[in-house]
Amino acid sequence: MKKLAEKTGGILNFTDYKKKSARIGYGVIVALLVLCVIIALLPPVWLFISSFKEAGELTAVPYHLFPEKFNLGKIADVWGMIHFETYFLNTLLVVAMAVVCAVLFNGVLAYALSIIKPLGYKLVYGMVLAGYMIPAITSIVPLYKMIVRLNLIDTYLPLGLVFGANAFYLIMFKNYFDSLPGALFDAARVDGCNKGKMFFSIVLPLSRPMIGVVSIFVMTASWSDFLLPYLVLQKEKAMTIMVKIYDLQNTMGTVTGFGPDKLLMVLTISILPQIVLFALFQKQITGNAVSAGIKE
Repeated sequence: MKKLAEKTGGILNFTDYKKKSARIGYGVIVALLVLCVIIALLPPVWLFISSFKEAGELTAVPYHLFPEKFNLGKIADVWGMIHFETYFLNTLLVVAMAVVCAVLFNGVLAYALSIIKPLGYKLVYGMVLAGYMIPAITSIVPLYKMIVRLNLIDTYLPLGLVFGANAFYLIMFKNYFDSLPGALFDAARVDGCNKGKMFFSIVLPLSRPMIGVVSIFVMTASWSDFLLPYLVLQKEKAMTIMVKIYDLQNTMGTVTGFGPDKLLMVLTISILPQIVLFALFQKQITGNAVSAGIKE
């Protein structure tokens, strides 16, 4: 309550909180937010707890929420049982390629549309906006046919390009570049800085907040996507984590000792990297997202 009495920013300030109705409304909003957090956390928490159960405990009557014992060695057992490191490294490769493509391709095009502004740049940007309105799922069939014709099946290049080159990321970059002071580029031109050097020496260093935000979006999308990797990566050794999880679900009975409890552990392992990443860089992610949306 002390913080509310000193609050000066936002829709409501300290004078509004002197009213009982405002305090009640504030309490209701906080309660709803806490409820939303609980609802959002229930599935991953349940998955984490259940993954340490044995197969018989999952269907035991009466049902017990917690396992009889938390055996951390089960993680290593499951990892070694299916050689999870192969699919983990495959996914990391796709994520890395997607991040590089997202920053390079979207950044360069946004730089051209926002700073250089060549002849016809408005038309190009209009086409990008038009393409953004087309649902991505409708392009799966022509995209797959193109990948087949280019003999890129069982390669990671099309995944990196598709996950990286995205109209949404381009719009984010362009909006951010529009907020950069034009005097900075005028001074660079006077000093003899060419367009390429201006991009790598000035624009990219100033765009670290936006690069961080876009990278998080790209990593999340490329790590968790299933459909396109499932269509492109047909060999088992080339599969990403999500494709391998689907394969394990279909072939569960053919792997000795691999049951539903092991599948839950695989699911837990697959989501842990994203949770750890967000936990470690939460302040940077949220801070960059806010600063990326502020124009000077």
